[in-house]
Amino acid sequence: MGFLSAVIGKHVEEFANELAQSLAKRYPSAMEANKSRPVSEARLTKILEDVLARAQGFQRENRLGMFGKAKLGNEFRWRLKELGYSDKFIEVATEGLMVYLARADRAPAEEASAGR
Repeated sequence: MGFLSAVIGKHVEEFANELAQSLAKRYPSAMEANKSRPVSEARLTKILEDVLARAQGFQRENRLGMFGKAKLGNEFRWRLKELGYSDKFIEVATEGLMVYLARADRAPAEEASAGR
């Protein structure tokens, strides 16, 4: 069981890194720091929604439990920190990630009840 946990943990770490890198490509930390040319709220929301939607697919494929989701959130948070984002942005992005993961958990139940 320990080996399986280590493999799954590594998979979660790699995905968190991919997610953070994907965000950094579309919204580099330098853009966040540049107060003279701020990105519109609508554009930033769209970028976050697109990136975090990938997390829903990952959750559906891997069925992360409570600890897996916590690991993904923490790893994502640390990758964003390493990439130079502000604490405020990291908090918002990580909270968004956790909301998207929770939505992925509810989606199959909602689809089943709609199909009745």
